[in-house]
Amino acid sequence: MKPLFLVGYMGCGKSTLGRKTARRLGVEFADTDVLLEQREGASAADVYQLAGEEYFRRAERAVLDGLIDSGRCLVVSTGGGLPTWSDNMARMNAAGTTVYLRRPAEQIARRLSPYGRQKRPRLRGLADDELVDFMRRDMADREPYYAQAQLTVDCVGRTDAELVEWIMQHC
Repeated sequence: MKPLFLVGYMGCGKSTLGRKTARRLGVEFADTDVLLEQREGASAADVYQLAGEEYFRRAERAVLDGLIDSGRCLVVSTGGGLPTWSDNMARMNAAGTTVYLRRPAEQIARRLSPYGRQKRPRLRGLADDELVDFMRRDMADREPYYAQAQLTVDCVGRTDAELVEWIMQHC
């Protein structure tokens, strides 16, 4: 099995579904944000905020390259912005299978806890009424990158178990 990369907007369920899918497949799970935090010795939010987006994206790419170059069979949850930088989508498409988990901004906003919003620097300080508008605009900017995934699943109206089953059937 080649690596399976889950892409999509922050808070869409990549980590949760990735863990569950990896368990079902009997393979390792990797979260690029967690690996970046281990590599940098700081939270992803702090690296992004303190070192800047360019540094963050380069560090994120190093994590991605390490996972791909390892040759391991695994399910990878990618950071929401990882597919938008450099040739990351092409790299993932060449190395394995990419699945775009598509959810509308309203649903993602409902899923995010206050902590989930705080740990994402780009969402900090947004009032509830600003959050969905920001996410809609940001998601529209990222859509051309996410749309390069080999498979797209619409997550609306599907449980985690149904989504894992869909991924298992299509990958």
